[in-house]
Amino acid sequence: MTDAAAASRADPTGHSHHRAAAAHGHEPKSVKELTWLSLGALGVVYGDIGTSPLYAMREAFTPNPERGTLKPDESAVFGITSLFFWALVLVVVVKYLIFIMRADNKGEGGILALAALVQQNDKTPRRTRLAAPILLALFGAGLLYGDGVITPAVSVLGAIEGLSEQSPRFVELIVPMTAAILIGLFWVQRWGTARIGAVFGWIMLLWFVAIGAAGVPFILRNPSILGAMSPHHAVSFLAGHGKLGFLMLGAVVLCITGGEALYADMGHFGKKPIRYAWFLVVFPGLILNYFGQGALYLEEGTKVTNPFYDLVSGGPFLIPMIILATMAAIIASQALISGAFSLTNQAVQLGYVPRVTVVHTSHRAEGQIYIPEVNWLLMVASVALVLAFKSSSALAAAYGIAVTGTMAITSYLYFLVCRRNWGYSLPAALALFIPFVSIDLAFFAANTEKIAAGGWFPLAVGVGVFTIMTTWWRGRFELSKTMETGTIPDELFLQDIGETPLPRVAGTAVFMSSGIDGMPNVLLHHVKHNKVLHKQVVLLSVVTENIPFAIGNQSLQVRELKHGFYRVIARVGFMQQPNVPKILNKCERQGLIVNPADTTYYLGRQTLLTSGAGKIARWRKMLFTFLARNSRPPTAFFNLPPNRVVELGLQIEL
Repeated sequence: MTDAAAASRADPTGHSHHRAAAAHGHEPKSVKELTWLSLGALGVVYGDIGTSPLYAMREAFTPNPERGTLKPDESAVFGITSLFFWALVLVVVVKYLIFIMRADNKGEGGILALAALVQQNDKTPRRTRLAAPILLALFGAGLLYGDGVITPAVSVLGAIEGLSEQSPRFVELIVPMTAAILIGLFWVQRWGTARIGAVFGWIMLLWFVAIGAAGVPFILRNPSILGAMSPHHAVSFLAGHGKLGFLMLGAVVLCITGGEALYADMGHFGKKPIRYAWFLVVFPGLILNYFGQGALYLEEGTKVTNPFYDLVSGGPFLIPMIILATMAAIIASQALISGAFSLTNQAVQLGYVPRVTVVHTSHRAEGQIYIPEVNWLLMVASVALVLAFKSSSALAAAYGIAVTGTMAITSYLYFLVCRRNWGYSLPAALALFIPFVSIDLAFFAANTEKIAAGGWFPLAVGVGVFTIMTTWWRGRFELSKTMETGTIPDELFLQDIGETPLPRVAGTAVFMSSGIDGMPNVLLHHVKHNKVLHKQVVLLSVVTENIPFAIGNQSLQVRELKHGFYRVIARVGFMQQPNVPKILNKCERQGLIVNPADTTYYLGRQTLLTSGAGKIARWRKMLFTFLARNSRPPTAFFNLPPNRVVELGLQIEL
């Protein structure tokens, strides 16, 4: 993801953060800065929701044997167009732009940042089980991965399908071309988005202007369609069409897919640029296009095959629109892919996912990362979906259930923030929660009929990711509990060292510790087998806080013990990548001097056995062992120099 108008910020991990000027609560200081941030938001935040016109309204009037077929007569066209309009107003404008975006975690948004915000007021010192809000957030994060798999497939397919409007001969090329574009898109991720990211905003600006302009001629020919802004058309449609009307919400929800991105990407651009981009560019473009499609249905009825491309078919603008739509779909996919990288990085830092390979693709913007494992899994899944479903209409049947599930969970977490963090009374919090969750659950319920037709896929992805996250957290908890039973209190160990001194060698030994007190197992293992200590011993703990960035004096604590021992506690946020050598470098200010050329890092390499008596299901033990065996070594994760790392083997029964 691109970070416009970056600002440098130092932190205890040693990185220089070039975040958007709006991040961490700082709003743009000039009109020029606001303009550039708003343009950047167009390219990153609004790609998904901006490509919805490619397939959303067509899906409402596409014959569907399970749901029932809606004929595009006048009342149906007015009803569907009205539902599209009010879905955008109530969900995107009222819920997200006005209310949800107020719940920022030091400027950051997204479902994990929101869950961390809820957890900040949790005074329980250490839970043996994950709290219900966190479990919901993890399931919501899993659903977002399902959404991330479908979005590239459905967006690019929807764009390429415009070729069939040019000539029926191109129909057989649609699936291979889509698969090739997706493979190419995932292939270039390794080089980062910094170079192409600069033009994303301009392309999306052109896209919204183009789709708005495409709808204007048909609105001018049938200005009565503007009457669909009245909510009575939406209400009368739902009341008059019974079950079919309710199930049509499953198609209507397609116009708001991507709404969660407004909140998730808030930390990159800030609230004001995202709101400005919406009201000045995105909302007008979407409304003009949807109302133009509605006017087209009023004019031609059942003759319409693809309402988006029919707005420009038969003229010179079809091929340029196909090209522009493909570019917009690629940008929408890019935003979801980058979002999956960012979400995974947050989950790793918060301890819900095993360590993965995090490649920083820009020396200027730390937010631009590439995670190969996530990239290739997304590529295989997206291409497989294209080959299996073969059309955006079929894929749209699988789309929506993941989005609505995540939105409902976001509503609940926002309710908890209102109560716990902001001190709202129960009636005041419910006055917001009940309308929000009622809309979310109505959309979710309408989408349940899609489960058999493909909606099971994002749910399966969500359940799979949720299982991995909860298993990894629980396994780490049980592992740390087992490890703690073998630790020795600081005073007892240091007293023993004082009474029976060990030989000391020159240099500094750094022992990584998961706890913030007691001598770590790795140190005890080292003493037991090597019977020697360095002149200077550092016990280093890296603690991830429930805030995106930990900065200032409180983020680094250095305490001198006895006999050359020091305890260092570095606190980092869930958006930060810990860099141990630079953390140690910053310890000089607090009296601890470490020579990098004379420092050895000691890590424990655990061999896990599932035969222990730990209170965890055997299948979870096996899954955790598999994940631990395949997680990336801590050397790269903590930015340790590989030639100065010593690993000591430990065998542990879970």
